Amino acid sequence: MFHSWSCFALWFLGVGGYGYLLQPLWWVGMITMIVGEIANFVAYIYAPAVLVTPLGALSIIVSAVLAHFLLKEKLQKMGMLGCLLCIVGSTVIVLHAPEEKSLSSVQEIWELAIQPAFLSYTASAIAVTLFLVLYCAPRHGQTNILVYTGICSIVGSLTVMSVKAVGIAIKLTLEGANQAFHFQAWVFAMVSVTCIIVQLNYLNMALDNFNTAVVSPIYYALFTSFTILASAIMFKDYSGQSISSIASELCGFITILSGTTILHSTREPDPPVVADLYTPLSPKVSWYIQGNSEPWKQEEDVSPLNLIAIIRQDHFK
Repeated sequence: MFHSWSCFALWFLGVGGYGYLLQPLWWVGMITMIVGEIANFVAYIYAPAVLVTPLGALSIIVSAVLAHFLLKEKLQKMGMLGCLLCIVGSTVIVLHAPEEKSLSSVQEIWELAIQPAFLSYTASAIAVTLFLVLYCAPRHGQTNILVYTGICSIVGSLTVMSVKAVGIAIKLTLEGANQAFHFQAWVFAMVSVTCIIVQLNYLNMALDNFNTAVVSPIYYALFTSFTILASAIMFKDYSGQSISSIASELCGFITILSGTTILHSTREPDPPVVADLYTPLSPKVSWYIQGNSEPWKQEEDVSPLNLIAIIRQDHFK
């Protein structure tokens, strides 16, 4: 689980055209991502989603620490506070998390998936997603961050449920109870692939249109909330738990959310591309360019040499 996010710090060092394919560090990041996703997949098999999903915030801490040492992105004091809050919240959730229920066949998972409560959630999720995709995204997608993040969060909750079902089917098959002959296993597999494609597509669209420091905490909050809701409805994770345990888990999640928000708020924004190529124009040159469209009437001392000086001297170093 830690690997899947922390690998971006390693991968980022290899960015730049296709030359990254020749850089060993890029391959280290890619292999780390694959290992992390496999570990995350296994975690959903042996632990409830209400435990695994919130703990994804720990990977953000690992990513921030690696970025501090590898990318030289200074981790501010408030960022350290955010990391501490994530650790405290994760500890609270682990101590009060519900136990994983034992399932002996994919048919049992199918029975949980077709219960009226979860069917109602699935139908509502699909309806809201279609509304966001067909109506809101074309009109407000590039101006309202909740559109794209909402789509990938809602679809992501269905992704987790189907991936968990596929994982359990694989585990049972490896234990000797072959689940490949049950059509339910293939239905869960197709749902997983479809939801993953949709989720990644709209997550990339959100990252293309909005700052990563804003997208990450909002996406984490929405995705985790919808996943916990879906898991509670389908697997009834909270049945048998005391009110105090549920309240403690809720407080732990809020603590993690606060830490994630603080951590991302301390990140330095990426400088615009134009600012990386050019320095601000001098008053004389700015007045020359923004004049009354009659450059022959401006001062004669504005020569091409003045314009060449606009280029940053250290850009080509």
